Amino acid sequence: MSQASQNSTLPVSAPLARVRREKLCVAIQAKTVAEMLELATQASADAHFLEFRLDSLAKPAEALQAVRQFLLNHQDVSAIATCRRKKLGGAFTGTMAEELILLRKAAEAGCALVDLEIESAEAAKKADLAAFRSALKAAGAALLISFHDFAKTQQLIETSARIEAFRPDYVKIVSTARSLKDNLAILRLIEEKSRTLQIVGIAMGEEGMLSRILGIRSGGAFTFAAPSDGDGTAPGQLSMLELRTIYRAEQLDRATRLFGVAGNPVAHSLSPLMHNTAFHKASINAVLLPLKVRSVSDFIKVLRELPLAGAAVTMPLKQEVLPHLANTDPLTRRIGACNTLRIGADGKIVGFNTDVAGIIRPLEKRLKLKGARIAVLGAGGAARAAVFGLIDQGAEVYIVNRTHESAVALARKAKAKTMKHEVFAKNHFDVLINSTPCGMKDAKQAMPIKESELNAGLVFDMVYNPLETPLLKLARSRGIPVITGLEMFVQQGARQFEIWTGQPAPEAEMLRAVQLELSRRA
Repeated sequence: MSQASQNSTLPVSAPLARVRREKLCVAIQAKTVAEMLELATQASADAHFLEFRLDSLAKPAEALQAVRQFLLNHQDVSAIATCRRKKLGGAFTGTMAEELILLRKAAEAGCALVDLEIESAEAAKKADLAAFRSALKAAGAALLISFHDFAKTQQLIETSARIEAFRPDYVKIVSTARSLKDNLAILRLIEEKSRTLQIVGIAMGEEGMLSRILGIRSGGAFTFAAPSDGDGTAPGQLSMLELRTIYRAEQLDRATRLFGVAGNPVAHSLSPLMHNTAFHKASINAVLLPLKVRSVSDFIKVLRELPLAGAAVTMPLKQEVLPHLANTDPLTRRIGACNTLRIGADGKIVGFNTDVAGIIRPLEKRLKLKGARIAVLGAGGAARAAVFGLIDQGAEVYIVNRTHESAVALARKAKAKTMKHEVFAKNHFDVLINSTPCGMKDAKQAMPIKESELNAGLVFDMVYNPLETPLLKLARSRGIPVITGLEMFVQQGARQFEIWTGQPAPEAEMLRAVQLELSRRA
């Protein structure tokens, strides 16, 4: 008889029945019982499945009565009790016997599941473990046996077999992702084992965010979430709000088209919020995922094996991905940089550059570009898209850069002009574009020019965080019209959406979502 069949014959308590319906478990850890209850109460407004990390408390036994009362007061909430020992990655300093007693009492207090490490299960005496399991059954609780590897992802099948030998109700395997492909190993394990087991699989770390979002889609019993940003119990843990509203992790299915944004770092990228808002608004069954990439080969492997239908890429991948493309649009070939991939049914990857659209579209709404005198500050990757795109539109483009040689090199490729800073300060332009990181949040330099050098009829700052940069504030104070980096970001994203879906992008909703998030982060 399979494990699934065996589990289906077990008596199921009401809390345990609820667990089987829930897919997102909010992990609660705190230094005091009062703080733990406060966090649990806040989380229960949106979540009906919580994990109490009892080992985070100095005296976890003192929390049991409070947990009992909380669960009595919140009949729609089910809970996991966890008390991981310090040598196994937790904070509990008691003995294994004390751990078993604590978990048993947690079950008797109303917790539907208890989490026992495989190491403890293997070390416990058979009689003690049998008595422990009998006590759980009497309390109407289920046993989850877990394994955590805080260094890497390896031997997942063997680890699962170790746990399965104890015939628990739930199997939980947590590894640490050192590359994107480690997610593939975890997701394959979930897919294979979910046919016969209630299994939870997660790869920790920023590289492992894919496993947290797609685990349920692959057949995982549930996944873990943090109650809010920055409050996770494990590296790379996403918040309940992110999993439920941005990634819609509970609703993803086999028909969901997968897209990604690849970069390093990528955890705070606004692309998932923007594109997933657009997919939802357009009623498209698709999701854009965060992909922390350390190498282009790792990225290409995941792109093909998931598989992805498309991706947004950031520096340095914009150049590194080019040899892997079957084809590109002419502009991408001239610029030598690609920020958007579309993968066909035949697996061939086609590259596009939508950074240009992010620059040209906002400008076209405000002035005629042919013949316009435009100064571009900077000569890096962002400047390349601006310069090539503007030259294509017939603008007279001057590149101004701290290292003049870099400006000259870009100007030669794009057939633009250069201007040294001291000459730039004495000229006037129709448009001034800042493509440098000056003014970016936490940047050392706030302004790319001196206040006395602001000499344009329109100022365009590519920096979008913060929403209002020092350069934009200066321009507004002088009555000079501005284009924000946010508008550029949304416009290049809108062009990506069109390439991927063949539909017009819901630009207003995309803009509103990103604007609200940037205001929240400010």
